[in-house]
Amino acid sequence: MITKKELLKCAITNFIKFGSKRLTLDELAKILGISKKTIYLHFKNKETLVENSLEFLIDEYKVDIKNIVADNKKDAILTIILIYKRGLEYLRYFKPSFIFDLKKYYPDAYTIFDNFRIELAYVTILDLLKKAKEEGNIRNNVNLKLVTELYFLRIESIAFTVDHLFTIYDLNTILHHLIVHNLKGITTSQYSNSYYN
Repeated sequence: MITKKELLKCAITNFIKFGSKRLTLDELAKILGISKKTIYLHFKNKETLVENSLEFLIDEYKVDIKNIVADNKKDAILTIILIYKRGLEYLRYFKPSFIFDLKKYYPDAYTIFDNFRIELAYVTILDLLKKAKEEGNIRNNVNLKLVTELYFLRIESIAFTVDHLFTIYDLNTILHHLIVHNLKGITTSQYSNSYYN
């Protein structure tokens, strides 16, 4: 018998690959080698499955973020880079329609995603930027809230604006152009790390 966790992992893997609207529960059941009835033992409908599987993915990323922050307490800017590097590792498997499908067909699931995105930018990243500024690694005249709004709030929409971005460019190139170069533009001359080279 498949566990709920295994079902969630398989569901989110396939929703991000094929799109949450396009992939049917019949197709998911076939991939899992179970009956659709077994899915309904765990979830009352597809919308609940989409929401729960998205929460499963976000919870995985939150654990990654927590570990990155814990492992890099001395360098707030490097921590930001590593958080987004991990995030891009997740995003490179997303079919762009996944997020659009959430917004159009699964508004409750999109709200879960949107709340996470906002929390990541305005709590985690903004706090790290403030710490870097306090340490003298970000110029005094930089408006951190505006930087967060411009560069860190909508990474996924930027990443999906260019068709097949992740097939044209490698992850490090995307990371440098979306994150590192923008951070380099606001840091003081005293700050440097290996990603800046």
